[in-house]
Amino acid sequence: ARLLRALPAGRPVLAIAVGSVPATEPPPPRDRCWHDGGQFCYSWEEDAELRLSLEPPAAPGTECYGVRWTPLRPDVTLKDCFSMANVSWYGGPSILAQRWPLNDAESPAQPLVSGDLSTNPDGFGPVLERYFLGSTGVTVTVAEDVSLLLSLESHRQFCLETPAGRMEPLGYQLCVSTDHSFPRWWEPSRMSRHKHLMRNFPPCRSPIWRYHGPEGSAAKIKRGLRSLVRRLKRHRLQEGVVALGERGTAILAATDLVPSGRRKRQAPALVEPLELSITLSPYASVTSPLFLRSLHGGEAAGYWLSRQPRPWGSSIPLLTTWKGQLCARLNVTSEAALRWYLARARHLQQALGATYMAFEGVQGNSFLEQDVPAPAELEGDGYTKVLAAALATLGNGTIISAGTRSSHLPLFVQMSPLHSDWSHAGLKGLIPSVLHYSLLGYNFFIPDAVGGSVAGSTPRDPELFVRWLQIVTFLPVMAFGTPPWLCCDAWVLNLTRQCIQRHQDFVVPLLLKYSEEWQSLGYPIFRPAWWLSPTDPVAFTIEDEFLIGDEVLVAPITEKGQTWRDIYLPGEGHLWLDTNTARVFDGGTTLRNYSASLAEVPVFVK
Repeated sequence: ARLLRALPAGRPVLAIAVGSVPATEPPPPRDRCWHDGGQFCYSWEEDAELRLSLEPPAAPGTECYGVRWTPLRPDVTLKDCFSMANVSWYGGPSILAQRWPLNDAESPAQPLVSGDLSTNPDGFGPVLERYFLGSTGVTVTVAEDVSLLLSLESHRQFCLETPAGRMEPLGYQLCVSTDHSFPRWWEPSRMSRHKHLMRNFPPCRSPIWRYHGPEGSAAKIKRGLRSLVRRLKRHRLQEGVVALGERGTAILAATDLVPSGRRKRQAPALVEPLELSITLSPYASVTSPLFLRSLHGGEAAGYWLSRQPRPWGSSIPLLTTWKGQLCARLNVTSEAALRWYLARARHLQQALGATYMAFEGVQGNSFLEQDVPAPAELEGDGYTKVLAAALATLGNGTIISAGTRSSHLPLFVQMSPLHSDWSHAGLKGLIPSVLHYSLLGYNFFIPDAVGGSVAGSTPRDPELFVRWLQIVTFLPVMAFGTPPWLCCDAWVLNLTRQCIQRHQDFVVPLLLKYSEEWQSLGYPIFRPAWWLSPTDPVAFTIEDEFLIGDEVLVAPITEKGQTWRDIYLPGEGHLWLDTNTARVFDGGTTLRNYSASLAEVPVFVK
């Protein structure tokens, strides 16, 4: 083992338990950079070299170290594991059954690249960063240019690993807070450079209603949209956004997307007095006229991702599967392709009178999925990063399905669909996802529809619908797939109206207030209990409560059939007011068996 101590005090910073390095007799490891006080090197002859370097501190009160392993033989695999014993870890990837902290998660070693959980439920989800935060005040940040596999071994360790046989180095930065408390400095340096982009980026004040009506033709879709609007008005829910899926958008586009010179006037709004959201993706079916035209050469031939051509050979489109169809994917490395795609999106938005545009299929690495070498700029999550930056130019009404290296952009991020049940793949995973997204800087997200929407499932359990509704009331956007009048009794419909009003009157002003703090200081808007109790181990594992800023605590029921729960009130020395009963309690305490009927959600104001 190697123990790294910081001089002059000699405080232990890092203990390295060397695992599979051969424990043979001489020659022993050699320190090759002893002459440099800012570096520490050990080399195992013919195996690997370890280099530790002192790095500039991320903020006052922190120490940062660069760690870099370099293999000296092709068959050497580099793998560094971080213990979960007495340490709670946060950050990294989203997963299907999200956990908070990551200690409860399990995943085999796989590339740390965003993916689609609906097609690969065992993979990583659409929002991730190469950043891990430990409850002992340590952060681990992996550089973008490092090819990386990540494994999660529940309650034991998580491991960073390089692909076998490629002789690639493994490098990351370790930062430690000198008082061993949770650091609050991970975001400001990254966010402050981009805060001007966020000034005019409000949360969506009105709910989203997803359209699930007939889609056989443009005429049927328009009738279905009008019918949904009439029903919403009849139930006094006439504010909001009607969201049309990708298939419906494509059918309307084929009918309504005519050259702008031939359009005499702006098309009448399809969903007045509500607003419309349309859905696009960077995929084109190989049978679509759009793709077939590109096969005839010209500029359009470069619009799609292609396999790297052999010398003197022609490029071949890299075909992949999207929603059950064989498709080509937009080539985001081509400026011409991006210009064409963005112009087409703007034209469609204008033709259909849409306020919002949602882009699905932004996540994932098509080259990696097919084990094909990728261009340098599309390694890892390069595709998502480039496309997100381009889509951000479309305006504040843009929604994307992934987030990685893009938390500074003025974009809504759509959360992954959840199951219509009480598991961590359903309701119980909602709050851990909220905390995960917000910690990584993605504060403006759209949660899945109330009740869950995996595989078009419809919530049939009124209790599940209500408990789900009570949580999303306190999130940036309220989204519905199944309207309350289809799943539940009249009292649930009335409760839905009350929750929408509460979201507009109470929650939105809070989000605007704390978005200012996020932009100036980098603090997340939605915060875990340990934010106010950074030294209390009890707070480290609480995954069914969240704070909005420092002043509102939401502690909903997430267990079926329960009308009570234990509630941890963070912040010793603070006082908390129960908004339901007007009772006041001390922070740093736990309320046992606290009552919350089906119509109530425990909310406390500091």
